[in-house]
Amino acid sequence: MSGSNRIFLFLAPALLVIGAFFVYPILLSVQMSFTDFTGVGTADYVGFANYDRFLKRSKYLDSVAVTVRFTLMVVVLQTLVGLFFAAMLHRMPAIRNFCRAVLFTPAMMSFVIVGYVWQFIYAPYTGGLNALLSAIGLEGFARGWLGDPSTALVAIAVTHVWMFVGYTSAIFLVGFANIPTEIEEAGRLDGAKSWQRFRYLELPLLAPSFTVNIILSTVGTLKTFELPFIMTRGGPDRATNTLSLEIVNNLFGSYKFGFASALSIVMLLLVVTVAIVQNLYLKRREDNQ
Repeated sequence: MSGSNRIFLFLAPALLVIGAFFVYPILLSVQMSFTDFTGVGTADYVGFANYDRFLKRSKYLDSVAVTVRFTLMVVVLQTLVGLFFAAMLHRMPAIRNFCRAVLFTPAMMSFVIVGYVWQFIYAPYTGGLNALLSAIGLEGFARGWLGDPSTALVAIAVTHVWMFVGYTSAIFLVGFANIPTEIEEAGRLDGAKSWQRFRYLELPLLAPSFTVNIILSTVGTLKTFELPFIMTRGGPDRATNTLSLEIVNNLFGSYKFGFASALSIVMLLLVVTVAIVQNLYLKRREDNQ
C-alpha cells in the first residue's frame, strides 16, 4: 500500500465525521432553503422566494442589524474587560489561579440559570440593580432594564460578557505567559513604570491573543440566541430579536423549515464572511507588530 493510501486511511474517519455532521447538514439546509417545507408532507420548490422574503421584509433585516450591534457591544466589552482582568492577574501571581477559577465559573453555568438570575437582577422593582442604585442615591437611573428598548440589548450584552469573560481572560493570560521575561526585565531596568510596560511592551506582544479572542467571541456572539430568548423573547418591540432567535422562532414556532433554512444560510454566510475579514485584518496586524 502506497504512502498516500495509508494517509487517506488515517484521514477517512475524520472525513466521514465532517461529511456526516457538517457538510451534509449544510447541503441539506441549502436544498431546503429553496422549498416551502413545513416539517411534514412534501417540499415544493419555490426558488429564491425565501431569500426574497428575507430581503423585502424589514423585520428580518432589522434582526441582522440587532445581531451586529449586539456582537459589537459584546466583543468590545468582553475584550477590554478580559484584558483588564488578565493584566491585573499577571501582576498578582499569588491569587492568579483562584481568580481564574472564579472567572471561569459563570461559563460553566446553564444559559437558563444565568438568564433567569439576571432577569431578577434587572427586575423593575425588586431587582438587585435598581435596589443598588437606590441604596447609593442614584434611584433616578433605576428603570425596567429589560423592558426598555433603549437598554434591553445592552443589558443582555452585559450578561453575556459576565458569562464568558473568563475565557477571554484565560487566553490573554496565556499571551502574557508567552512574553519573554527578558523583555519585561529590560523595561524595569530602563525605568518603565507598570503602565508604560503594558502599553509599549506587553500590548504589542499580545497581538496573537487579540486575534484568537476577537475571532472566537465574534463568531460565538453572532450565533447566540439563548440569552435573548430566555430573558426577553426578542422584545421589547423586537429590540433584542437577533437573527438566530428569528431562525428558532420560524423553525419551532411557525414550522417554516424552508424559510428557517434560508435564514440559516444567511447566518452562515454572515459568520464566515466576518470571520475571514477579521482573520485577514488581525493577521496583518500581527505581522506589523
